[in-house]
Amino acid sequence: MSASRSRARVGVWLIGARGSVATTAVTGCAAVAAGLHPPTGMVTETPPFADSGLPPVSALVFGGHDTVDCPLAKRAEELAAGGVLPHGLPAAVAAELAATDAEIRPGGPAPGDTRNAQELIAAFAADIQDFVRRGGLERAVVVNVASTEPAATGDTLPPSSLYAAAALRAGCAYVNFTPSTGLHHPALAATAASSGVPYAGRDGKTGQTLLRSVLGPMFAQRALAVRAWSGTNLLGGGDGAALADPAAAAAKNAGKERVLADTLGTPPQGEVHIDDVPALGDWKTAWDHVAFDGFLGTRMVLQTTWQGCDSSLAAPLVLDLARLTLRAQELGIGGPLTDLGFYFKDPVGEGPSSLGEQYARLVGFAGRLRGVA
Repeated sequence: MSASRSRARVGVWLIGARGSVATTAVTGCAAVAAGLHPPTGMVTETPPFADSGLPPVSALVFGGHDTVDCPLAKRAEELAAGGVLPHGLPAAVAAELAATDAEIRPGGPAPGDTRNAQELIAAFAADIQDFVRRGGLERAVVVNVASTEPAATGDTLPPSSLYAAAALRAGCAYVNFTPSTGLHHPALAATAASSGVPYAGRDGKTGQTLLRSVLGPMFAQRALAVRAWSGTNLLGGGDGAALADPAAAAAKNAGKERVLADTLGTPPQGEVHIDDVPALGDWKTAWDHVAFDGFLGTRMVLQTTWQGCDSSLAAPLVLDLARLTLRAQELGIGGPLTDLGFYFKDPVGEGPSSLGEQYARLVGFAGRLRGVA
């Protein structure tokens, strides 16, 4: 990488920029860039991605949209108090948090907002373009890390799709890290296809579904018949509140169920239940109960428990995806980035559902980026 390229700055525009995932990503990026913490969880910092021409973490500049006005530094302090961020880290990267906070613009549509969809898209796109222009950035990616919204119905564009359309209009790469509609809305299909920008999504794979994408192929490859697969999630914070809405929970669960159907060949009996437990904050617990048959019909059970911090699991993936899509756009690689399915429950395009196969595709993509560097 040339010295001029290593100094070039690129933008990451976060939808939901004051949420837990965004705050953790911004704080973590600053900590890694300063050498305060190692890049644990960042797949792009592992050997297969060396010399792929990815922008260094120190080159990432953050801004975004949000409908709340809590200062980013205060949100980071709240996360540190909850054990999500190391104590003292928000103070150590206060300048970086303040710089990002100054680049966050009001999202929408807010209650009482009379602008129509095209007016909102134009306003959001103008915010993104202004961010790129004022910062002297070479390019930018828009990453949706906002709370899950119910599945879209009818022709009306939901907020996630308004932001996605704004990303296309601004000429930015786009990543949907949520189960929300985003670019999946039929009204945006033609625009996405003709835009020439790279895009990826949807719904980041961080916990229960990550485990399912490993265990599902195990049962299939060992010819063990799965009779039922049930799960329960306990979570708090913004996600817990958002997913208390049955429609939002249904959108979230669709991706979880699709992974099992794809890896097992047929959807097993059982459902996933999501319970909002505000006291848990940003932490979540996921249980899975798998009933399966072995040789001669012997009935057996596998039970798993996953306890983790969703923001800490998601933030390094957000940074990975930003770097990968920015590099793809630099090289003129556009359209759906199917090789990034490793990161998602419901990836765009056609591709494998097994985590191992998805990882192989991702490493191949890294080689592709390197090969044309």
